[in-house]
Amino acid sequence: MIRAAEIRVIDSEGEQLGVMTPDDAIRKAEEVGLDLVEVAPAARPPVCRIMDYGRYKYEQKKKTGKGKGHAASLKEIKLRPRTDQHDLDFKLKNAKRFLLDGDKVKVTVMYRGREMVHREIGRKQLDRVVELLGPVASVESLPRMEGRLLFMILVPNREVIEQIRREEKAAAKAAAKLAKAEAEANPEASPEPSSEAIPEAAAEAAQGE
Repeated sequence: MIRAAEIRVIDSEGEQLGVMTPDDAIRKAEEVGLDLVEVAPAARPPVCRIMDYGRYKYEQKKKTGKGKGHAASLKEIKLRPRTDQHDLDFKLKNAKRFLLDGDKVKVTVMYRGREMVHREIGRKQLDRVVELLGPVASVESLPRMEGRLLFMILVPNREVIEQIRREEKAAAKAAAKLAKAEAEANPEASPEPSSEAIPEAAAEAAQGE
């Protein structure tokens, strides 16, 4: 929970959005489907960043060496021919996290009863999945039917993912430097951060490069 009345906000591209209330910042993060993470609680005002927190945690894990030796595995997300957009967005958020972790993703569309008459609807769902995941995913296995299941297999686009990670790292460094500069400029107004105010991983990022 962010307790400050006002915060300085940095967007997912590393651009400063200025000072605003936490509620306004959370709304901006929700508009782009991302999270609001406090990365510099000691600054005045505290610095928060709009980011994919799942990806951020992965970067922190990799930085500490815990991510070494990760064995790629095959994950699966299951859809119906008429899965609504809200449910699709939720499932694709998980799929994106799997891909960023280096895993393959099997996307399965399950048909029931008379839905088999309109198989093209399921294929459109898979096309939509590829479109929404964008450049982070490559199609390894084209869609094919097995009984009442239509599925395809996606693999991480490692070149694109590495580029995303480099951009995230650069933005995190910029936020940490900004926080350090503001804390040094106002040393008497920089209390110790509350352990409840931010996720542990975000607190670590604010302490140094």
